[in-house]
Amino acid sequence: MLENPGCTSTIKCRPIQVTTHQLPLEFDCSGNRHIREMLRVYGLRTSLFRLKVINALILAAQEGRLIGVPGVHAYIEASFPQLPIVSVREVLKRLAEVSVITAQSDRSYRFTPQAQDMLKPYLG
Repeated sequence: MLENPGCTSTIKCRPIQVTTHQLPLEFDCSGNRHIREMLRVYGLRTSLFRLKVINALILAAQEGRLIGVPGVHAYIEASFPQLPIVSVREVLKRLAEVSVITAQSDRSYRFTPQAQDMLKPYLG
């Protein structure tokens, strides 16, 4: 009998089930190519967290609404429930430092005209 470290002779082991559903857009590498390219142009490395923050900003822009730290945090919290709001602030602050986004007087964020041009096909 072949050795399987996860199985004992008294317990029947089942094979691992592999899901075939496609991952949501924010995790799809090809779906984020435009964001990855934009981050590269601005001299930033790509991270899952930055992708999620930018996806939240894109979604808000597509819906024609403004979004601030609490809105971005609420969007990301579904995937990262343990994520502190301070981390969202830090990513938004960094994106603003390199002029990907600008902070508005009402504490919301929007893409700069240059970043908006890069993302225009995705902003609707």
